[in-house]
Amino acid sequence: MTVNTAPRPITVLLADDQAMVRAGFRMIIESQPDMTVVAEADNGRAAVDLAQRIQPDVCLLDIRMPVLDGLAATRLLAGPDVPRPLRVVIATTFDSDEHLEIALRNGAVGFILKDSGPQLLLEAVRAAAVGDALISPSITVRYLDRFVRPAASPIAPEHPLSERELDVARTVARGLGNQEIATELFISLSTVKTHLTSIQTKLQLRNRVEIAIWVIEHDPDRTK
Repeated sequence: MTVNTAPRPITVLLADDQAMVRAGFRMIIESQPDMTVVAEADNGRAAVDLAQRIQPDVCLLDIRMPVLDGLAATRLLAGPDVPRPLRVVIATTFDSDEHLEIALRNGAVGFILKDSGPQLLLEAVRAAAVGDALISPSITVRYLDRFVRPAASPIAPEHPLSERELDVARTVARGLGNQEIATELFISLSTVKTHLTSIQTKLQLRNRVEIAIWVIEHDPDRTK
């Protein structure tokens, strides 16, 4: 008898009032062997009802939706009064500190901008599925600049990154996606991915947000 030892795919619920956005997200998610979309909703109330019934691993919610918006839906699914909170990632066009703060207060474990690109979307879903949090690097950078460290400490000369890896890390801290990095640095997309993997390995970082944090904390020349 053959035993199937493949891991169960991450189950995702999509909620967005635009059918084309849901279709795009579904295409991105289902292109991955470790993910599957199990439900869709075009308003927040339907999303809450479906999620509570299906119990997906990750709920990917828009903010602006009819009947019930994504922030209110997040509170019903993951808020402090929910006995078995679900993992919610907000995907929005609104780059707003107020929306981010409400989303996190309501229990969201991710907050990404829709124009951040497929890689960050997939990274946010995977992070949420294992209990990690991920926020779009561009938003993280703004927050760090405002609240965490007003002046960066110089990078130690013995840091393990090559000059090219440092260039890539700086572009990540500016919120650029992989294709934008490739275009700006005149390198291939596969080379960008190789550098990102190397950066994470050398610095023992888990994702792009942590790369952005490292740059903000250590690199006074991050705008180069």
